[in-house]
Amino acid sequence: MSDAPAAPFPIILATRNVKKGREMIGLIAPPWEPNPRLDRLVVLTLDGFPDAPEVVEDADTFAGNARKKASETAQALGQWVIADDSGLTVDALNGEPGVYSARYAGSHGDDDANNRKLLDALASVPDERRGAAFVCSLALSDPSGKIVLESEGACRGRIARQIQGEGGFGYDPLFIIPEYHKTFGELSTLVKHQLSHRARAFERLRPGLEQLLRTR
Repeated sequence: MSDAPAAPFPIILATRNVKKGREMIGLIAPPWEPNPRLDRLVVLTLDGFPDAPEVVEDADTFAGNARKKASETAQALGQWVIADDSGLTVDALNGEPGVYSARYAGSHGDDDANNRKLLDALASVPDERRGAAFVCSLALSDPSGKIVLESEGACRGRIARQIQGEGGFGYDPLFIIPEYHKTFGELSTLVKHQLSHRARAFERLRPGLEQLLRTR
């Protein structure tokens, strides 16, 4: 039997968002949970694939968009791909902005405009009714476009009345974690990586990913 180490296993994260990509790389094989099998992963983002298609995220659920992104990107690149779709659901807004979180104010990825619109929408809503949840769906596609793993994670919190903190991205500076009395924009990366919707989704994906690597 050969004692040669297992070959590296490249996997692409279907995002061009630098901050999100950095966060996902830290969560797919977290340093606080050493795992020799996951050490095989060579994790890249779409920054290294300028010809990757811009997938139209037109599904009506986070899971549907994650599947679509993973499958179409995998087929185009001939690579294993993990895609996420995530966003904010606000109780008092009947679940909005939901799947439109990144383009809530009109332009995709305009965090400042999205946050301003959310604050305006909740201006008259009292603190006790400002409950919300971050939700993340993950999908892993094989190079043929077949979805082989899925997971979802959520994190409950409350929407602040003003921007608090400069960390994170998206709605993080407005999302208060009640146990800490701070927003994700104020909490350290280490704490966020223990509590966030994306961290919980990756925690549920990792066992399946580890099992997959046993056979490759």
